[in-house]
Amino acid sequence: MSLGSWLRDRRSRRDRSDPSDSSDRRENELDEEIAGHLAMAVRERIERGEPLEQARAAAHRELGNVLLIKETTRATWGWGGWERLAQDVRYGMRLLRKDRAFSAIAIATLALGIGATTAIFSVVYGVLLRPLDYPRPDRIVRLWEVNDKGGHMAFADPNFADVHAQGRAMQSLAQFRYGVLSVAGGNEPVRVGVAVVSRDFFPVMGAHPARGRGFVAEDQRPGAAPVALVSDAFWRHSLGAAADLTRIRLRVGGQAAAVVGVLPPGFRFPEETAIWMPREPEGVLPSRTAHNWQVIGRLRDGVSLGQARAELSGIARRLARQFGKDTRMADAAVVPLREAMTADVRSALLLLLGAVGFLLLIAGANVANLLLAQLTAREAELATRAALGAGRGRLVRQFLTETLLLSLGGGALGVLAATWGVDVLVASAPGGVPRLGEVGVNLPVLCFALGLALAVAAALGVATARRATSGELQGALAAGGRARAGSPSSQRLGRSILAAQLAMTLVLLVGAGLLGRSLLRVLDVEPGFRTERVATMNLALPWLPWFEPGADVTRARRARFLDELFRRLRTIPGVEEVGGASALPLTGGLADGTFLLVNPGEGPPPLADFERLSHDPTHSGEADFCVASAGYFRSLGIPLVHGRLFDERDAMDAPHVAVISQAMARATWPNQEPLGHTIEFGNMDGDPRLLTVVGVVGDVREESLERRPRPTVYVSYRQRPQKTESFDVVLRTAVDPASVLPAARAIVRGLDPAVPPSFDTFTRVFARSLAARRFNLVLVGIFASTALLLAVIGTYGVMAYAVARRTREVGVRMALGARAGDVLRLVLVQGVGAAAAGVALGIAGAAVLTRTMRSLLYGVTATDPVTFIAVALLLALVAVAASYIPARRATQVDPLIALRSD
Repeated sequence: MSLGSWLRDRRSRRDRSDPSDSSDRRENELDEEIAGHLAMAVRERIERGEPLEQARAAAHRELGNVLLIKETTRATWGWGGWERLAQDVRYGMRLLRKDRAFSAIAIATLALGIGATTAIFSVVYGVLLRPLDYPRPDRIVRLWEVNDKGGHMAFADPNFADVHAQGRAMQSLAQFRYGVLSVAGGNEPVRVGVAVVSRDFFPVMGAHPARGRGFVAEDQRPGAAPVALVSDAFWRHSLGAAADLTRIRLRVGGQAAAVVGVLPPGFRFPEETAIWMPREPEGVLPSRTAHNWQVIGRLRDGVSLGQARAELSGIARRLARQFGKDTRMADAAVVPLREAMTADVRSALLLLLGAVGFLLLIAGANVANLLLAQLTAREAELATRAALGAGRGRLVRQFLTETLLLSLGGGALGVLAATWGVDVLVASAPGGVPRLGEVGVNLPVLCFALGLALAVAAALGVATARRATSGELQGALAAGGRARAGSPSSQRLGRSILAAQLAMTLVLLVGAGLLGRSLLRVLDVEPGFRTERVATMNLALPWLPWFEPGADVTRARRARFLDELFRRLRTIPGVEEVGGASALPLTGGLADGTFLLVNPGEGPPPLADFERLSHDPTHSGEADFCVASAGYFRSLGIPLVHGRLFDERDAMDAPHVAVISQAMARATWPNQEPLGHTIEFGNMDGDPRLLTVVGVVGDVREESLERRPRPTVYVSYRQRPQKTESFDVVLRTAVDPASVLPAARAIVRGLDPAVPPSFDTFTRVFARSLAARRFNLVLVGIFASTALLLAVIGTYGVMAYAVARRTREVGVRMALGARAGDVLRLVLVQGVGAAAAGVALGIAGAAVLTRTMRSLLYGVTATDPVTFIAVALLLALVAVAASYIPARRATQVDPLIALRSD
C-alpha cells in the first residue's frame, strides 16, 4: 500500500473515531496501525513467494518514511499545532540547558538591550506620550503671542480681551500666572506654588472641587475679598484634612484669603500648584506691551487644531494692522497642552530613545552572531532532520521557538532591570522635567517590552532559520555537517553583521563625544561671577502693591526688613559679605522689558507717548531688570568696571539710580560715556521715576552659560523694593557655606516667622544649570560604553569562530611552511576588513544622524572632525585588539593536531 492510499484510509477511520480519544491513545493507535499495515504487506508478499527479508524491505519502501507519515497524520488532528509547539518548546529548552554558556550570554545580552530600551521608553511614555489626566485632554491648548521675530510671549490684557471676543474656535479661554509664595495659616509656614487664574480656567481644564465650592461671580470682581482653592495634597498635609473649610484663613504672600474648596486628588496644573486664587480682583492693565499672562483654552467641538491656528493668526494680524506696533503681536501660536508642557525636553528624550535603540540593535547583532556560530554544532542534526522529511517551514518554526525562548527570557530579566533603571532615571533626572511623577513600568510599558521581545525573536529566528535552511543538504551531509556554517559565505555573513555592529557603535560613540566636547566648551565659558564658598537663601516675600494708597509705607517697610536682614547675617561667624537680588544668575528668573532713553533734566514721558517711543530704537532699548544690593556684586565677585555701586546715599526719597551691565553700555551708548544718562523703566515695577546711570559692572550669564550676557539694569532694593517678592540672598563665607545656614535660618525666623526660607549653595546652583547636559551625556555615554563592550565581545567571538573553523587550513599552511607572521596577517586581515567597513559605514551614518542633535550641542558642530577622527581611531584600535587574540592563538596551532582534527 502506498503512502497516499494509507493516509486516505487513515483519514476515513479518523472521521469515524471518537474525538475524545486522548493524545497518548491516538499515538498508540497510530503505531499499531502502521505496524499492522507493514505486517499485512509483508504477509501478502510472502504469500506471493518472496523471501521474508525481501518482503519486509519492499513493504517499508512501499509505505515510505514512517516519521513523515506520523508528522502528516498528526497534522490532521485538532490539537496538532499546539502539540508541535509544545514539542518545539521542550526541544528548545533542552538545547538551552545543554549549552548553558551560550544561553546565559544570549539572554544577558538581550536583557541588557531590552531592559535599557524599556527603561528609556517608560520615561518617554510617561513624559511625552501618556494622555493628560483631564477630560478630553486632546482639546486643551496653550496660546501665545508671537512677535515679529517669531518668539513666543505671554499675553497682554487688551490682546487677550480681543482674542477672547473675536475668536470662535475656542469653547473657552483663560489666563493664569504661577509663582512660589510663602503661605501661613496651616500647620506651619510653607513655600508652595500659587496660581492666579481667570474665571474660565477650571472649565477649560475640566476640573471641579471635590469638597466645598468653586469660585463664584462674587469672588471674580474687582476689589472682591480674596478666596482660594487648595489641592488635595495641601488640604491633607498642611490643613490636616479639615472637614470645615469655613474656619480656615490662609495668608498667601502676605494676603489673607478664605479657603472655599478642595480640588480633586492629582490636579496640580500649572507646575506643582497647591493654591489657586481668582485673577479678576487684580484688575487689568491697559498696555498692550505688558505681557503678564499665560493663556490656556479648550477647542470647540468639531474645530481642528489647524482651524484654530488659522483663526487666531488672522485675529493677530488684524490687531497688528489696527494698532500697529503697539500690539507687539505679529501672530499667535496654538499648541496642544501636552506638547507645550514637554517642548523643552522632547528633543533630548527622543535622542535618548534613539541612542538606546542603537544599543538594542547592537545587542541583537551580537546574539545573531552567536546563533550563527552555534549552527556549526547543529548542522548534522539539521541536515538529518531535513533528509528525514522536515520541511523548511518546520525548521523555521523550530528556530522561531528557540529565539522566542531566548527573547522572552531576556525580556523578563530586562523588565526587572528596567524597573530598577526607571527609579534611577527619575532620581537622577534634571529639574524641570515635567510629569516625572507619572513615569513607571505600567501596562503600556509592559506591552512595549513584550512587543520588543517578540520583534527581536522574530528577527533573530527568521534570519537564523534562513541561513540554516539554505544550501544543499547533500553537501552538508557529505561534509559531516561543516559545509554551510563554516563556509566562506557564512563567514562573510558573520563579518557583515560585525561591521554593522561596529558602525552602530561608532554612531553612539560620536554622539557621546559630541556631547562631551560640548560640556567641556560650556565649562570653559567665563560666567562673570564666582561660585566658591557662596551660600544662597531664597525668600518668598509678600507681594507689594504698586498703586494702592500707602504703597510707599509698605515699600519702605520692605527696604528696612532687608536692611536688618543683611545686618544680622553679617554677624554670623565666617560670613565675609552679604547681598541679594531678585534672581540668581543661571536661573533665568529675571524679567525683561523695554526702557526709554530720556534726556537728563526731563521728566518721565506721558503714558500715551510711551507706546510710541518704545518702538523707536533711537529712544528705547530692551534689557533685563534686577533689584539688587551693593553686596550682591561683591559677594559674587562681579567686577565694578566704571563708576560706583549702590550706597547709603541711594534712599527711597533720593534721586533713583541704576547700575548697568557692560552689555547694556555697549548696546545703548556705544563709544559714549554711559554715566549720567537717564532712562525710564517704570513698566517693570510701576515706578515711573527716572533712573540715572551711576555705575557699570561686568557682564553676567543670567539665563545659562550657553547664552550671551544680556543687557541688564540693576536698581537698588532701597529705592525700588516692589519687585522683591522672590528675593535671593547670597552669603560669601570663609568657611563651608553649609555651616552658616542654621544661623541664617534662625535670623529669618526671628525677623518674620511666616517666611520660610529655602537654602542652597551656589556651587549646586551652578551644577543644576548643567544638569540636563550632564544627564544626557551620562546616559548616552553609558549606552556608547556598553555598545563598545558588546562590539569587542562580538569582534572576538566572530574571529574566534573563524579561527576555529579554519583550524585544518591553518595546519595545512603551517605544514607547508607558512610562518607564524603569515598566519597572523591572514587572520587579522579579516578582522581589520570588518573593522574598516564598520568604521566607514559608521562615519557616514553618524554624519547624517548627529545633525538631529544640533540643539544639544554647544561650541562644536554636528560633524566635528576632531570627534569623528578620535572615535574612528578608538573603535579601529579596539576592533584590531579584539581580533589579535584569536589571531595570535591561530599561530600556535600544532599542524599535526590540526590535520588529525578533521
